[in-house]
Amino acid sequence: MTTSSRTGNTGPTALQGTAPALQGTTPALLRTAAELDALPRPAGAERAVVMTMGALHEGHATLIRAAREAAGPDGQVVVTVFVNPLQFGEAADLDRYPRTLDADLETAAAAGADAVFAPGVDEVYPGGEPQVRITAGPMGERLEGVSRPGHFDGMLTVVAKLLHLTRPDEAFYGQKDAQQLALIRRMVRDLNFGVRITGVPTVRDPDGLALSSRNRFLSPQERHTALALPRALFAARDRLAAQQALHERAKATAPGGDGRAAGLNRLGEARAAADAQAVALARPNGAPAAVRATAHAILEEAATRGKYPLVLDYLALVDPADFTEIPDDRESGEAVLAVAARVGETRLIDNIPLTFGALS
Repeated sequence: MTTSSRTGNTGPTALQGTAPALQGTTPALLRTAAELDALPRPAGAERAVVMTMGALHEGHATLIRAAREAAGPDGQVVVTVFVNPLQFGEAADLDRYPRTLDADLETAAAAGADAVFAPGVDEVYPGGEPQVRITAGPMGERLEGVSRPGHFDGMLTVVAKLLHLTRPDEAFYGQKDAQQLALIRRMVRDLNFGVRITGVPTVRDPDGLALSSRNRFLSPQERHTALALPRALFAARDRLAAQQALHERAKATAPGGDGRAAGLNRLGEARAAADAQAVALARPNGAPAAVRATAHAILEEAATRGKYPLVLDYLALVDPADFTEIPDDRESGEAVLAVAARVGETRLIDNIPLTFGALS
């Protein structure tokens, strides 16, 4: 599909009314709020929105397909493409961010979008940088907020504007940006936005690296180093699962337990005793400490890789509700293990959800 004639200051294609886009057809390209407002809403069906900063990849396509499925054949899917300057601390980072609108339109079309709203900076911020902004609060000052001051204020401000402009029934965001997703959910709840927020699981390349527009900046050697991020997360997840399985096995064979006789017959006394000892040795400071230690060991090894080392920004095991650190004595509940690191000139983030006490 050729879309080069649709860049620059050209106008949108004919609006599609209430009919959903067929996969592979060109979605309407909307440049202004007036054009977006003129886009007919589907009668008796829902509008779903996917917000992006462009440079779309398979992760974004997954979000669009999820929105398409949720909206249904009679609903409408709008994709926004806007590189938000309020989210960048340095002008160089803003200038470096890839802009690939032609390819983005093709990706959006293939995934089933009805319209792409791609406004310029002057359209979103007609009076220059806004004087009134959304403040992320304490959650926005943790983790990514420490590394990128003001980032979440800028993110929430543009998300609020785009939610008002697109007026969706449901909005879809990737779980890869876990702190961003948590803050958007909190903003919607605290400020009474009438929209459902849906998180979509992280999409990964076959080697495990989470899809990101920034991955294109990695050399092959740097990418090899960057694979330490998913390895650390998966190893921590597996360590937690193994420890919880050992505890379940130990419980089943504990003196006085209902499953002791059956457990001993099934496993053998020696195996049961060995398991109990392994549990005691595996969790001297609790499962959270073991999870952190497992991930840290892999990241520390990657930090020693000569010419292409990994420079760790943070590794944090946090409560998904407010992104405060999980205490070492936590025995149950949800958590997010999040990591950020720089390889060469490229900063990457990743995370994985965990459930403590899942087998109990």
